[in-house]
Parts: sequence; structure tokens; C-alpha cells
Amino acid sequence: MSDGRVRRVFVEMVREEWRLHSRLFGGSHFSLFPVFICLLVGGAAKLLSVTGTEPRTVFAGLHALVFVFGLHTGSIGFVGRDALQNLLGDVTLLMFSARTLPLSQNTLLGLFVVKDSVYYAVLFLLPISLGTVLAVRGAAGPLLVAKTVSLLWTTLALMFVLGMGTTIAGLGLAGRGVPGLALLAAPLAAVGAAAVSGVTIVSYTPYGLFLAQTPLRVGTTALGIGGVFLLGAATFDATAPDPAQTVEPAFRAWWQRFGDPVATKSLLDIHRSAGGFGKVLFSAAVLFGVTAALVDFAGQITGVQPSTGISFGAILGLSGFTTYNWLTQSDDVSLYFAQPLSVRAVFAGKFRAFLLLGPLVGLAFYGLALVWRGGPAAEAAVGAVLLVGVACYIFGTTVYLTGLSPNEFLFDTALFAVFGVAMVLPLVPVLIVGFAVSPVSGSLLAVLGGSGGVLGAVGVGLYRRSVPKWSTRYQQS
Repeated sequence: MSDGRVRRVFVEMVREEWRLHSRLFGGSHFSLFPVFICLLVGGAAKLLSVTGTEPRTVFAGLHALVFVFGLHTGSIGFVGRDALQNLLGDVTLLMFSARTLPLSQNTLLGLFVVKDSVYYAVLFLLPISLGTVLAVRGAAGPLLVAKTVSLLWTTLALMFVLGMGTTIAGLGLAGRGVPGLALLAAPLAAVGAAAVSGVTIVSYTPYGLFLAQTPLRVGTTALGIGGVFLLGAATFDATAPDPAQTVEPAFRAWWQRFGDPVATKSLLDIHRSAGGFGKVLFSAAVLFGVTAALVDFAGQITGVQPSTGISFGAILGLSGFTTYNWLTQSDDVSLYFAQPLSVRAVFAGKFRAFLLLGPLVGLAFYGLALVWRGGPAAEAAVGAVLLVGVACYIFGTTVYLTGLSPNEFLFDTALFAVFGVAMVLPLVPVLIVGFAVSPVSGSLLAVLGGSGGVLGAVGVGLYRRSVPKWSTRYQQS
């Protein structure tokens, strides 16, 4: 289009994305986040390097994480409108304005993908690439470093785009009923069959292109990305209204069961939101998978069979953060002030809802880990204590730092750094024991069990200290 409408809408989409993040996380804090990401990823890559991890493994893990990030970004943009509305209020993104803008839906869809790709490639993937390459390969040979950073940045951006395209195509097919679901199952089955038959599928993705820039891998990467976006453009309708839902009035029955109106509302919000309680389980399942991979990885490095109870218990306790995030996702703090509720009562309700949901979800996956991996009964008992203690600790720390807005961690450099230090200091010693000591002696188990109790008490203490602090802030705002 020669009249500049496409360029104008693209610029406004970039501005819209920046305003969205600035409003949520504070402009000055958010602007420093790329620097922090570079240092954080570089530090993690250096730690993996000095512990004997092959650079190829580091790069493979990085591509996998960026693919998941692309999947997640696409899901927020296209199916997380209810969550965005809760956070931002009644807003309409340019992506969903095809009926009022002089551009077609497919043009807006393409602009949205290009905008997200450019935005996240510059702000996040570039510092990630720079930090990783400097940590793994060092700063010697500026030309080689620049070439490697450029290659890694390009393939990470392609992996991010592939993730977004996969989400769009999947949502488009899922919205076409049974025929669409059948069509969606076909490529999944093909990928599964190829993997079972020994085909190295990742060789034909952007990660394979990072390893070897052959014409075949260039072609398969382009074909994969082009295929998912063509499929998405043909099936996805961004302007389709959400299907009507009918729910029974359940608040009074749930209130009588839980005895707290805020806890009841928080749990009902999750139940009635997109994904329901399944998304809480999904978050814990992802952490469960990561823990299993870490335990296997630690076993290969140390040559010692890690303790299932200690390692899984300590890490699965971190699921308390995502659980609290889901419990506050639907909240607009100002709405509580219109009700005859004190800030203290709101926090008390959130704490009760967390206790009803958070440790229970973590313990469910912990039980699954014990059934799968086994382990001594004493270590299993101590691991359960650690899980509950870590969950309460991460809850109290999160509430103390962010109140009812745990999303502020995402891009607030200072808060994220403080939170990271608060998690690393008590958990690293526990994980070292869980990963590298076998069998764990009785005295050490007693210390670990006591640590779990102390962490839980500290978490509850932080929560109680945070209530007056946030009461004052919310009342003054």
C-alpha cells in the first residue's frame, strides 16, 4: 500500500506495545530490563559452562526456551484478552480493530506478528544472544563474537516467530470444530511418528540452522514458518466474538464452604477464567518437567543419584509463585475499595485462597514424583516439609515486594533482582544437598526439615509485615 497506512499502523502498534509495558511495569524500570536480562542470562550460561555443560547444550536449551516464549506470547495476544482487560481496563488493541481501521484482518495479523517479532527481538533476544555468546565463547576475537551473536540472534528470532505462528495456527484450527481438530492432530501425529522413528526433527528448525547453515535447513526453516502462518491466516479470525458462556450462581455455596468472601472470589475467578484450574495445574506440570530434567542433568554431572524428596520438594515449592499470580490475575485493586472491605481483609482472603490451592497443587505433583522416582521415606517426608515451607516463603516474599501485583516482577529490574537474591540464598544450599549428597544423613535431614519450617515461618512473617505497608500505599493511592 503506497499511502503509508501500513507503516503508520505498524508504528502505532510498536508504540502501543511500549505503552502497555510501561503502564504495567513502570517506564524507567522496564527500560533497564534488557541490560538485566543480558547479565542474568550471561551469568547462567557462564555457570553452566564452568560446571561442564557443552556450549551446544546451552544453545539448544536457549532455542527451546525462546520457542516456548513465542508460544506464550501468541497465546497472550490472541486468547488472553480477558487477562489483559483485567490488568489494563477496558481497552481495544489495534490488532482487534479490523472493523474500524482501513486495513484487512490478515494485514493487521501480519503487522501484529512483525511488530512482536521486531519488538521482542530488539529488547530481549539481542541481549540474550549477546550475554550467552560472551559467557560461552568469551570476548576474544571481536569479529567471531559479532558473527556468532548475529547468527544466534537471527535463529532465536526465527524460533520465536515459529512459536507465535504455531500458536496462531493451533488456535485457528481449534476454532474450526472437529474437522479443524482432526487437521491439527495430523501434523502432531506426524511429528511424533518422526521422532519415534529416529528422525532428528530439531535439525530442520531454526536451531538446526544455527548449527549448520545448509540450503536444506534454510529451506525447511522457511517452509515451517511459512506453513504455520499460512495456516493461521486461513483459519484464525481475530475479530470472532468469544462464545457465550452460562454459569450457575455458585458464590454463596463456595462462600459457605471456604468461609471468606475474598478467598471465594479469587478461586471463582480462576474457575471461570479461560483454562480454569487447568492452567494452575499446567504451570505446576511445566515446573515438574523442568525439575525432572534438572535432576537427570545433575545426576550426569555429579555422578550421584539425586535425592527425589529433597530436590523435587524444594523446586516444586516454587510453584507457589505461579499460584499466587493466578489468584491475583483477575484483580483490579481499586475495585476492592468500592466494597466494605479493609486492605487487611483482602490480603487475608488471598492468603487463605493460596493455602487452599498452592501447597495442594505442589504436593500432588510431588506425590507423582515419588511414585515415579521412589526414595527413602524419611527424605520424602522432609521433602514435603520443604515444599510447603518454600511455597509459603515465596508467597510471603512476593506479597512483601509487590502486594497484589506479582506481575510487576516480569519487567521491573530492581524488584526482579531483589526477588532473585531472596530465592537464591536459601534454596541453593538445599539444592546442592539434594543434587550432590546421597544418601542424606539423618542429621542433615533434620537440618533440612528445620530449614523448611524456618522458611515457612519467614514467609508468613513477611506476609504479616507487608499488610500494614500495602494498606498505607493503597489507601494513599
